[in-house]
Amino acid sequence: MRISYLSSLLFGLLASTSVAINAAPATNAEASSAATAVVAPVGQGVKVNLNTATAETLQQELSGIGSAKAKAIVAYREENGDFTSVDELIEVKGIGKAILDKNRERLAVN
Repeated sequence: MRISYLSSLLFGLLASTSVAINAAPATNAEASSAATAVVAPVGQGVKVNLNTATAETLQQELSGIGSAKAKAIVAYREENGDFTSVDELIEVKGIGKAILDKNRERLAVN
């Protein structure tokens, strides 16, 4: 009698746990990963215009560009006029070919 009571109790506990797990709503981790999957492709298509971007925008959107390099880009633009091509960015002190190549797809001058 005691064994059948314990096995019935154990069965009920396992059954209710199974139902609770399967009936639970989606967690925040699942929802945020779905939102990330939707947002990520939109951010990849954004181009930064070298002739209109602020130092803050350059720093946030470009890889390898910190505050000092972003300010140098803006200062170069103010001294020499608008950029005529993305390749002209290499003329800015502190910007090398590696940084230019890393960011080429994100840059525009129109």
